[in-house]
Amino acid sequence: MKKTPNDWNPRDTHVLENQLASYDQMRQKCPVAHSDYLHWSLFRHEDVVRVLEDHQTFSSAVSAHVSVPNSMDPPEHTLYRKIIEGYFSADAMAAFEPVCRALATKLVADLPREKPLELMTQFAQQFALQVQCEFLGWPADTHEPLRRWMHSNHAATLSGDREAMAAVAQEFTDMIKALLNLRRNTASTAPEDVITSLMHSEVNGRALSEEEIVSILRNWTGGEVGTIAAAVGIIVQFLSQYPALQNELRADLTKLPEAIDEILRLHGPLVTNRRVTTCPVKFGGRQISAGERLSLFWVSANRDEQVFEDAHSFRWGRDPKKNLLYGAGIHVCPGAPLARMELRILVEELLKNTREITLLPEAPKPYAQYPASGFSELHLVIR
Repeated sequence: MKKTPNDWNPRDTHVLENQLASYDQMRQKCPVAHSDYLHWSLFRHEDVVRVLEDHQTFSSAVSAHVSVPNSMDPPEHTLYRKIIEGYFSADAMAAFEPVCRALATKLVADLPREKPLELMTQFAQQFALQVQCEFLGWPADTHEPLRRWMHSNHAATLSGDREAMAAVAQEFTDMIKALLNLRRNTASTAPEDVITSLMHSEVNGRALSEEEIVSILRNWTGGEVGTIAAAVGIIVQFLSQYPALQNELRADLTKLPEAIDEILRLHGPLVTNRRVTTCPVKFGGRQISAGERLSLFWVSANRDEQVFEDAHSFRWGRDPKKNLLYGAGIHVCPGAPLARMELRILVEELLKNTREITLLPEAPKPYAQYPASGFSELHLVIR
C-alpha cells in the first residue's frame, strides 16, 4: 500500500510553541492534513461537526483498551452512558456545590497577595486535583500519588514511548484496584461515594467489571483534572489581559457562565479527540480510506472564521450551539455540568475576593505542549 505523504508534523517545535497559531494556519492552508503521528487531522468546524453527528461512519472504537464510554459506539455506548449521566445530574451537582464552594473559597483565601504567584502549580492544578478527588470520594492521601501519576502520564504520552505508557497505565490500575479492595474489605463502613456507587452499578444485569471501573475513573481523573487545570489557567490569563472585563464580571457574576464558555472557545483546554472511519470518505477533496484514524481539532474548529464572526475576539451573545467546547452528538461530554459548575464557582470566588489580577509582563508565558493545552506556567500578581 502506498504511504500517504505527511502534510505537517504536529510535534515540530514551532507548532508546540504556539498551538493556537499553528492550528489556525493549518485550518486556513491545509484543513485536512496527514501526519504519521496523528494520521488524518481535521481543523474546520464543519468537518468536525460532520464527524460528531455521524457515529456510524466515524466510529469511536479507537482504543486498544477498554475505554468507557469514550471508545464505544451504540448500542454499547448507550448502556454505559445511561449509568454515567446519573453522576452529573442536577441533583448530584446541587449536592456537590457546597463542597466545591468550600474548597474554592479556601484556595483563593490562601493565595499570596501583592507578590508574584505562579498560578498553574500554586492554584490551578491544586484546585483541579482536589476538587476531582472530593467529587470521587478519594482520600487526601491519594492527592500526591495522583499528581505524580498525571505528570508521568503526560510525559509518557508526549514521548510516545509505548512501554512507558503501559507502565503508567498499570500504575493507575493498581491505584484504583487498591481503593476497590479497601472498600470490599470494609463493606459495612465503606463511604457512600462515587467509587462505592460504581461498584454497585450494573450493565446488562451484571456488575461493572474492575476493568470498566478503572476505565471510567481514569477518564474522570486523567481527563478531567488536566482539562480543568488548563481551563483555570486559560480563563485567569485571559481576564488578566482585559481589566475592563474583569470589572464587568465582578459587577455582575451572573455573566460568568457565558464569559467562561466564550473564553474557552477562544482557547480550548482540550486539543483533540479521535475517531476511525468505517468506510471510505472524502473531506475537502481528499480521499480517506476505511479504517483510517481521524484527529478532531476542537481548538481549531472553535476558532473557525467561517462559523464565528470576528472569531479570534471575545464577544457576548454568540450562539452556544456552535461552541464545541464540550463536544456534540452522542458523545457530548457527560461531565459538562460538573466542569461548568467547578469553573464558575472558582472564578466567582477569585473575582469576589480580589480587586485586580495582573500578568507579570516580564515573566515567560510558555504554552503547554500537545496533548495538553493552556499554559505550563503563568506568573501573576493579585491584589
